[in-house]
Amino acid sequence: MKILFIYYVPSGGVETLARQRSLALQRKGVIFEFLYYQKGSGLQNIKEKTYITDKDHVIQSIVEREKYNAIIVNTDNVIIEKLRKMGYKGKIIYEIQGLGSFEQAERFLEFVQPKIERHIDAILYPQTPHLKKYIEKYFTNTKKYCFHNCIDAELFSYVEGLPKEKNSIIGWVGRIEENKNWQLFLKICARLLEWNKDLKVWMFGDDTLSFLTDEQKRKFENQVAELGLENVIERFSNVPYDQMPIYYSRIGNSGGFLCSTSKVEGFGYAIVEAMSCMCPVITTDSDGVKSFVFHNETGKIFPQDDVDAGVKEAKDLFNHPVLKQKIRTNARDYIQHHFSPEIYAQHMMNMFKELKI
Repeated sequence: MKILFIYYVPSGGVETLARQRSLALQRKGVIFEFLYYQKGSGLQNIKEKTYITDKDHVIQSIVEREKYNAIIVNTDNVIIEKLRKMGYKGKIIYEIQGLGSFEQAERFLEFVQPKIERHIDAILYPQTPHLKKYIEKYFTNTKKYCFHNCIDAELFSYVEGLPKEKNSIIGWVGRIEENKNWQLFLKICARLLEWNKDLKVWMFGDDTLSFLTDEQKRKFENQVAELGLENVIERFSNVPYDQMPIYYSRIGNSGGFLCSTSKVEGFGYAIVEAMSCMCPVITTDSDGVKSFVFHNETGKIFPQDDVDAGVKEAKDLFNHPVLKQKIRTNARDYIQHHFSPEIYAQHMMNMFKELKI
């Protein structure tokens, strides 16, 4: 079986999912190839055959030559009708992983439904309540498949034998854009540094995508200066995927945590990755994360835009090492048992069988 995955750019959680899915399905004899419209930092992580093009005639020649059994398209609704006009008669699965705020997600799905429903064979999405609600509402005549994404916890796991950290580290992963709510993260850090001036702050992102506008860049730099964080924050750009377990493990070993401040997450790969590496997670109530972050069991959850609550949960983690160790262990075990490539591959194979691929 040979399947093509199409997305805009190889970066972020979608690129991670594409690779993890490919690895999981290889064991079932499924070959995945990727097509992205433009280059991105995630290319450094990809071993699969990958095409970079946004030219319709090139895409058509690839599809005709390779004779894919199915094509999975993430988010892009325009390519769906084009594929059918190109003569592709195989199965098309439309994938949704995250669409911004609740309002943005509903508006998007309402907009694309009449444009794509007659051309697709199924919709695939993670176990995210708001996505389920809107997809059920607008795609009444389409087969729908909903299950967790996967992570290979044997390859992406806690790293033993790292040197001891001198300072506790607060980590953050994401793009500098509104939905990731970096403003909230900076405010929490500033408050915690008033309480403990020896804390370190690490921010991970993709500089090729982070500052989506000059205005966002100015906002970020201005808030960093206003809060006096210029000499505290260390920024990491485009860290290779296989190196991230080292950073997550170092954060966990330091006594610190990964802080996620997103307004809405369809899934949240960075959170799952941190949990797999025994790095405690404190996250906003961003919907998708609630299917695997359970308060004071596998992580900590606090209300949206509540700086006081975020600071309180962080201090609680710092002040209670027994709770912190319980969360670290529980989180790792939960990810290993519920997000395994084997479970994911079986879900995918069942979907393929039902769709007669």
